[in-house]
Amino acid sequence: MLNTTEIQRLLPHRYPFLFVDEIREIEIGKRIVGIKNVTLNEPYFQGHFPGRPIMPGVLIVEALAQTGGVLLLSEEKNRGKFVYFVGIDNVKFRKPVIPKCQLRLEVWPLKIRRTMGKMRGVAYVGDDLVAEAEMMFAMSEK
Repeated sequence: MLNTTEIQRLLPHRYPFLFVDEIREIEIGKRIVGIKNVTLNEPYFQGHFPGRPIMPGVLIVEALAQTGGVLLLSEEKNRGKFVYFVGIDNVKFRKPVIPKCQLRLEVWPLKIRRTMGKMRGVAYVGDDLVAEAEMMFAMSEK
């Protein structure tokens, strides 16, 4: 539903720190599914780890957080705001993510108040759950 250019209209992130390539599904305020295509060209693979490239878990969580940011900023009332990642709970990394994988990032809100909230995210490669987390955020005007 959204390509990289459209995602960049909502998020302030840019290469090399934009970790969502497309949005495949979105139910405003309820649920979002994003995609991150993991390629060997990613700059972090030069050092993590040479000869055995593995996507850092913190970057998988960042991809989930960015996908959640797209969900929040897709709502008209939130357009133009900043979403800050302020906390994380119940993080689990289940399997390594390597080049040529496609991450499917699914995120939904657990609790949202006016400027703060919590979302749950899960990341899959194919049918395999590779990571999950609960992420807290704060929103503010620019």
